[in-house]
Amino acid sequence: MPFSFPTGAARFVAATACALALTSLVGCSNGEGGGGDSTTESATSPSKSGGTQVTINDFKFQPASLTVSPGAKVTVVNNDTTTHTLTASKGGSFDTGDIDPGKSATFTAPSKPGDFPYTCTIHPLMKGTLTVE
Repeated sequence: MPFSFPTGAARFVAATACALALTSLVGCSNGEGGGGDSTTESATSPSKSGGTQVTINDFKFQPASLTVSPGAKVTVVNNDTTTHTLTASKGGSFDTGDIDPGKSATFTAPSKPGDFPYTCTIHPLMKGTLTVE
């Protein structure tokens, strides 16, 4: 019996399943490849509300390095296909908790100046740095 390609809703379901499988295969990557020279984007990104914004897209924090004032509000927007967090790597200074796809969360930057590395606790290869000055 020859194979027939699905049509209509079955084709949509099959295409969606394939897309999800490929997303899983891509895995957790910050795009740096683990070696060689890498550049890190650094910026202060004002959001529409006058605060600062980090966007998650393609398993990357954008910008990966962010400079803010002490106590600044930082909004994290998840434009990715899976749930992420933005969590201080040491000391629990800030943590968005789980951010579902298409959702956002806000946290307050530490009041003490310094560099605060962060990661996604679900995908630990996603990394960034919050600088408070």
